[in-house]
Amino acid sequence: MLHLIPKYFPEISEKQRSQFIQLINLLKYWNQHINLISRNDIENLEERHILHSLGVSHIVQFAPGTEVLDIGTGGGLPGLPLAIMYPGSRFHLVDSIGKKIRVVQTIAADLGLQNVLAEQRRAETLDRKYDFITARAVTRTHRILKWGAPLISARSINDIPNGLLLLKGGDLRSELEKIREPHYLFPLSEYFREDFFSAKYLLYVSL
Repeated sequence: MLHLIPKYFPEISEKQRSQFIQLINLLKYWNQHINLISRNDIENLEERHILHSLGVSHIVQFAPGTEVLDIGTGGGLPGLPLAIMYPGSRFHLVDSIGKKIRVVQTIAADLGLQNVLAEQRRAETLDRKYDFITARAVTRTHRILKWGAPLISARSINDIPNGLLLLKGGDLRSELEKIREPHYLFPLSEYFREDFFSAKYLLYVSL
């Protein structure tokens, strides 16, 4: 059963509710075979992984036709939850580890997500354009900027300018000092009341 997602996103449809439940069950199943998620977190998937991924929604609600690149997607986070939430947008999930991407491809197919492309690729090899780039605890922001800035589209169809949407945790002061582009740090504790979010942030870098 879902508890937190309907609490914070009461507008989701029954189909989306079913897909979120299925996503949690599939991640639990596959995590027994391949390490997608910390075993310590497996019983807290909804809060610490799915809801955390949806923190992006408090900054921007992707318009239909939005193109999103999820770098270092691992087990499909935050890309798969966002693809469920925004079926009118397209999500390109990339990771350098082939066995993880194969699981993500299987999960996306089982969920019937026609708006997801999952590939074993490194971000620096891509040549497509995207409105936003997401990542969840992948690497330091200046590295993602180096790979990602050339991939950001000049067009803008959302309420905020295109850029990076990075889910981060902990003390980010030294990391933020290296960013010259306009950036904004949003504490997720302002949106989600659970203790887990007390030191979790969404870093938005406008490009």
